[in-house]
Amino acid sequence: MTDALVWLVSNIGLGFVNLVRALATLPGSLNLADKQARIDVIYYGASVELFFVVLDIFLVVLVIGLWRRPFLWAVVRGLEAFANGSGRIVAWGGLIMVLQQVIVIFLQRFFRVAEITISPFGFPFTQSLGWFADELKLYNAAIVALACAYTFVQGGHVRVDLFYARMSHRGKRLVDMFGSIVFMMPMMVIIWMYGWFYLWRNLVTPPINVTDSYEALSRKAAILRWNVQTTSFSPSGFNGYFIFKVLIVLFAATMLIHAASYFFRSLLEFIEGPDAADKNLDRDVLSDIGTAEKTG
Repeated sequence: MTDALVWLVSNIGLGFVNLVRALATLPGSLNLADKQARIDVIYYGASVELFFVVLDIFLVVLVIGLWRRPFLWAVVRGLEAFANGSGRIVAWGGLIMVLQQVIVIFLQRFFRVAEITISPFGFPFTQSLGWFADELKLYNAAIVALACAYTFVQGGHVRVDLFYARMSHRGKRLVDMFGSIVFMMPMMVIIWMYGWFYLWRNLVTPPINVTDSYEALSRKAAILRWNVQTTSFSPSGFNGYFIFKVLIVLFAATMLIHAASYFFRSLLEFIEGPDAADKNLDRDVLSDIGTAEKTG
């Protein structure tokens, strides 16, 4: 028990050191043309060191926020604005998906077109109709992955209210804080860790394993090369399936950020009481057309 406590405290302290070191070497570390720098990104992107850097940032924000609650409210508003903004942007993918499907069906059924060429910014891009039809999965995946935090802010996730609905205001906030720390954050960390290495297994060769130590990865640096997998599950179908792996990582990141935001909000609402419930919460409201017409 003592050894575990010493390990935890020492890693929390080293987290600040690693944060300063990472910021100092950031430009060189992101030079993915360098094989060793690429190995560093792969390893540290899902490492214990990164975990404690993120934990230290969380703890610093928490301590400052308990001292200056307006600061913590500003953090909550900023993180929720990020979730709302990203969700509202990616929601347009639903409209694009519908329009693209209509165009594909129209061109295929009426004009018997086999290929489509588009030229965004003057660069021609030609693919078969099957490719554009198969690509529709990407819009759906992006909406699911990147609008999850937005849906959470908007209160769109299903909640089992058998006990929660009967609790007091502070009882609900305790449940929310417990859920954020015990369920949301650990699950998103696990998804990030495995999603990160799953992504890189589809981008480089030789294969990267979750269990590889830094020394084992460094030995692979000499033979490391890009190997972006562009295979398709159907003939002439969408061949950018590695992007789905990117979405897994982005999903974990956005939900981890929102888990911290939700914990901070729950804590503030617990401290300030029922009057702080849904304070500064930006939720979309659908106008009641019938009421508007009646009022007019």
